[in-house]
Amino acid sequence: MEEKATQQLKRLYSETKQAINECTTFLTPQELERILLTPEEEEFIEQLNGSQVSLVRAATLLRELHARFLRTFILSAFDLTWDMMSTPKRFQYAKEKELELYQSLNRMADIKQEEIKEIIKQESNVITINDPIEVISSRSEIEQCRREIQEAVLRQLNEAIASKLVESVDSLRNSYVGTLERCLASLEQNFIDHQEAPNALLALRQILNAAYRVEVNVQSSTSILRVLWEKMKQLISKSFMPRIWTNYGVINDEWKRQQALEIIEKLDESRLAKSICSQFRARLKLSHEQFLQSIRDLELQHAGRLQYTEELRLRVRKMHAPRMAKFALESTSLIDLIIYGMPCLEKEIGRGQYGVVYACESWAGHSPCAVKSVVPPDDKHWNDLAMEFYYTRCIPEHERIVSIFGSVIDHSYGSGSTPAVLLVMQRLNRDLYSAIKSGLDWLLRLQIAIDVVEGIRFLHNQGLVHRDIKLKNILLDENNRAKITDLGFCKPEAMMSGSVVGTPIHMSPELFSGRYDNSVDVYAFGILFWYICAGHVRLPHIFEQCQTRDQLWNCVRRGVRPERLPQFDNECWQLMVQCWDGDKTKRPHLGDVEIKLRQIKSSEAANQMDLIQAQAYTV
Repeated sequence: MEEKATQQLKRLYSETKQAINECTTFLTPQELERILLTPEEEEFIEQLNGSQVSLVRAATLLRELHARFLRTFILSAFDLTWDMMSTPKRFQYAKEKELELYQSLNRMADIKQEEIKEIIKQESNVITINDPIEVISSRSEIEQCRREIQEAVLRQLNEAIASKLVESVDSLRNSYVGTLERCLASLEQNFIDHQEAPNALLALRQILNAAYRVEVNVQSSTSILRVLWEKMKQLISKSFMPRIWTNYGVINDEWKRQQALEIIEKLDESRLAKSICSQFRARLKLSHEQFLQSIRDLELQHAGRLQYTEELRLRVRKMHAPRMAKFALESTSLIDLIIYGMPCLEKEIGRGQYGVVYACESWAGHSPCAVKSVVPPDDKHWNDLAMEFYYTRCIPEHERIVSIFGSVIDHSYGSGSTPAVLLVMQRLNRDLYSAIKSGLDWLLRLQIAIDVVEGIRFLHNQGLVHRDIKLKNILLDENNRAKITDLGFCKPEAMMSGSVVGTPIHMSPELFSGRYDNSVDVYAFGILFWYICAGHVRLPHIFEQCQTRDQLWNCVRRGVRPERLPQFDNECWQLMVQCWDGDKTKRPHLGDVEIKLRQIKSSEAANQMDLIQAQAYTV
């Protein structure tokens, strides 16, 4: 056996290295350094001597290598899926927030027009000219003095108006722009990761700063207030024509105050306020249009990146992860074979679509056991089996999930042409289908429903979706407590390919669209609960009319659901109806389902106790 195990290990190591070479393109050097074997470990495997101890160590090194790669692939699939889902939403969010900001600023301009008029009136009464007294000797000096007074008046008005605008715009900026910038920064990070130049994003952020950041510094050529400043001077120049002075001499404070008052008296508050707000709106509109164009450019750049992301996600999900899971199954099975040997198959205790289940007295210190023998007909079934084994072995033990103790690959099966995979697992008494068919007390059935919900919740907390919750995949122990089995279709959401899997009447409508999440298990539980409440295993009447699998699927797609039976109380009926709602967003959370079930069970137990006490009293 050692010689065969050595050959299998070296073949597995060679295939593993080839697979690693094909998947290193999307892994960083840091990730590879953390995952790969050390040079000493590689040398140990290559110089394997064939002893049992060295075989177990070499197989363990390979198993750990496979597990590290698998964890990396699954986490990458989650990241890639999140990127595919979140990027369009981030764009939509950015556009909605910018539109809200644009509309808010326009509304602000309407409101501020009246406030600006009042500011001009108020400031007219407090204009001060504190320049020193000058001696004037020519008409040009008078004109220069007039211009300086005009500048001083405008400066004070402008500062008052600017402070009002800045206060309002900054308030909106804090509400909108900060969030926008964080959203855009996350989009920019995508380009940094993929080494693409985010030119559109840089332009977009510049536009945001230029359009929505009002500056008090009127000397800035890019400031909105600079434009308003020039406009104010134009309006005043047109409305105020200075008188010609012929007497030269001393210009004092009184003369300057009179000049300032004449400027203010000639100032049209309404016209000036309207002009200021008009300029403000024009700049906002231009910036808004530039923003939208930049967003479109940025979306085009992301479209190519997202296409590459989707292709990479498919490769991880359909090729890299399943192949590494198959290698992990082989390395783990080899360790189990070397240490514990081949399990002894006894009588057949079950048969399913993909395998036969045998009894086994004991294996690896576990007793009694069940051995599921599966002969994968092709690579797809090999991959599915390997992923099932990986997920089942990797999740923590839970009292509501059937435990897998180990696995062995029987290479002698079918004369060695089609190896059989033997999964050694916990052996229980019977499945829920057989139990209900034989007859179960109502309170026991309610407890089983609670157990099933606990099991599904545990899988969901591990990031897994079962996708095939049904009577025959619920096993009962000697105390009629339930455990979920057969994780063959169980996968993390990020690893699901959109395949149509499951048992027809337990399948939610969205399964047929290929776009679904863990709420499909809530739907399936609703159908399972119908059987639990019914107390029999006959098909619902509407489904009994279907002759083929396709007819069943069509019924489900049309929204057909099981009928209400006379024995259903309102609480149980409403719960199953909520669970199988055609709109997945309206299905209840399993935590709420569990609470409701416990309330129903508690109420039923109290009713039964009251009935027993009443009967005892009568006797």
